[in-house]
Amino acid sequence: MSGPATSRTDATAARSGRTETTAVDADALRRRVADLLAAHDPATTDRIDFLRARFDAGLAWIHFPEGLGGLGAPRALQPVVDQALEAAGAPDNAPRRIGIGLGMAAPTLLRHGTDAQRRRFLRPLWTGEEVWCQLFSEPGAGSDLAALATRATRDCDGDGAGWIVDGQKVWTSQAHLARWGILLARTDPDLPKHRGITYFVCDMTDPGVDVRPLRQITGEAEFNEVFLTGVRIPDAHRLGEVGEGWQVARTTLMNERVAIGGARVPRESGMIGLVADTWRRRPELRTHDLHQRLLRLWVDAEAARLTAERLGRQLALGHPGPEGSGMKLAFARLNQEISGLEVELLAEEGLGYDDWTLTRPELVDFTGRDAGYRYLRAKGNSIEGGTSEVLLNIIAERVLGLPPEPRTDKDAAWKDLPR
Repeated sequence: MSGPATSRTDATAARSGRTETTAVDADALRRRVADLLAAHDPATTDRIDFLRARFDAGLAWIHFPEGLGGLGAPRALQPVVDQALEAAGAPDNAPRRIGIGLGMAAPTLLRHGTDAQRRRFLRPLWTGEEVWCQLFSEPGAGSDLAALATRATRDCDGDGAGWIVDGQKVWTSQAHLARWGILLARTDPDLPKHRGITYFVCDMTDPGVDVRPLRQITGEAEFNEVFLTGVRIPDAHRLGEVGEGWQVARTTLMNERVAIGGARVPRESGMIGLVADTWRRRPELRTHDLHQRLLRLWVDAEAARLTAERLGRQLALGHPGPEGSGMKLAFARLNQEISGLEVELLAEEGLGYDDWTLTRPELVDFTGRDAGYRYLRAKGNSIEGGTSEVLLNIIAERVLGLPPEPRTDKDAAWKDLPR
């Protein structure tokens, strides 16, 4: 592959997920794209083979280190690569189906994983060959995730270098498709709840992993509950130090909220575009009251879109912070209000729903379904990825600097907490 030298990454920077970069400009990236296309014509190259070649050329996520799908280049230049490849008709890596891997597992692996873990997991994660899910929430530990009870104990029957996990997880999107799961488990019940947790990568095909569908208000089983019974996890699949899983999980959660609410999208995309299109095409549905509400929501959606653009520029400078919680909060509110407006706009027509059959979809599709589906599915937006109530606390404490709420259980041993 031709082109100038692009980055130098020392061991300390690689472990933290930061790279030390030299000059990589838009012209250099376009040359790299041209070299990739010359060697792997999208018209004749198998889709997965092309994606693997793109990863190996450092054009997957250019801000990642060399050898891990990137060039150590500024994140802000990623659109240069994406637009050039799209213009050439090159395949993409279906980000919606592998969104948990791309938006949550990958940045966590980059920041906290070992070199061996990054080399093993990042390439098939990015190409979509391996789907990931998130094994965090539990029946008794949803909004208060640190109260989780799933246990991981040392595998004393083996060589002592592994763990045995027992417990239950819930609301696990795409667990029925996933090869790997990012897992939080309690390894020391004598410590306070935030300090006795360890972070693992769980093979979803291993014995003892039982995935069961959870039927939702839409009729689908997009979510799952996962029972873990005597699941053996090698210590090589641990991320971070033993007992420091909460710090690793914070990386995941901050990236999750940006992935859900901070996507950079064109004007009038998503639900607001659907409702605006109906308004323009069907004047017989219009009323003054609905017009005023549509205008307000259109402005709110555009403000959120532009804020996401600004957030994207901030992300180019480092890891996501609490600002992503604000974007996710706005995303949930807007989706619920816009879907409610759409149902009212369509009147009786908006009350219909196309199919209550139990299905297990590969991804959530808000745009390809009817208004009734969007109205029902949007109810989950204020729960998934952190409830709106929890996000309000994060914004109050970490953005506005307000005093935290009193927490009497913060320093008590987990085993002594009421459950």
